[in-house]
Amino acid sequence: MSRIRVQKVSEQMKKEISDILRTSLKDPRVGFATITRVEVSGDLQHAKVYVSVFGSHDEKEPSVAALSKASGFIRGEVARRLHMRVAPELMFRLDDSGEYSAHIERVLRTIHREEESKVDGD
Repeated sequence: MSRIRVQKVSEQMKKEISDILRTSLKDPRVGFATITRVEVSGDLQHAKVYVSVFGSHDEKEPSVAALSKASGFIRGEVARRLHMRVAPELMFRLDDSGEYSAHIERVLRTIHREEESKVDGD
């Protein structure tokens, strides 16, 4: 399968899965989840769905577990909406990139403040 086709399928899956979570999935364990990206294999058999969940670590794991439980339903909906004979097998993964970026930002601010205080103290 061409790389461009795989990228298009990934983007469409991201949109559709986000819509399914918002409108069709009524599991209270999911919480406030956002699909950040979808990586589809070249043969369109497997897809890693990265999800960011708002809340503490204790709230994130049950949300990802609930999504994994509902993967069959979500897969069927994706196949129906994208008119695919076979939709990729979905594997949900927690995406911590937002938290990591916030941590790096805090570290950089701290370093910047320390450097300013050294300049002002000299």
